[in-house]
Amino acid sequence: MPSIFTRIIQGELPGRFVWRDERAVALLTIAPLRPGHTLVVPVEEVDHWLDCDPELMSHLTTVAHKVGQAVQEAFSPKKVGLMIAGLEVAHTHLHLVPIDGLHDLDFSNADANPDPAAMDAAAEKLRAALRAAGHPEAVQST
Repeated sequence: MPSIFTRIIQGELPGRFVWRDERAVALLTIAPLRPGHTLVVPVEEVDHWLDCDPELMSHLTTVAHKVGQAVQEAFSPKKVGLMIAGLEVAHTHLHLVPIDGLHDLDFSNADANPDPAAMDAAAEKLRAALRAAGHPEAVQST
């Protein structure tokens, strides 16, 4: 059975994509810790990040770096946190979270019901920052 991320990538379920290339996507999480909380997900369904081919993992971190720079530009946090947890969905994904302190990485503070308009606005801010940085992989709109 495909993971929820595979179903989103394939268009069966909606997603707020900000990046798409042949090997990875980046999209806003449905339960953000902070506005701009973005996931970098491989197109290939791999459960544990340790099972990713090293070249794929390198690509994911390269995408995370570029998207992380856009998160920094769009949301102006002190830092952009990068976390690989992997317990909630059996499909590797990297969390990019705009943070001002360690408390911003506490998943018990996730917003289970974020405002859809605010989520759309956050996605567009990220897309605009990626386009401004010259990344053709930035999704134009969803």
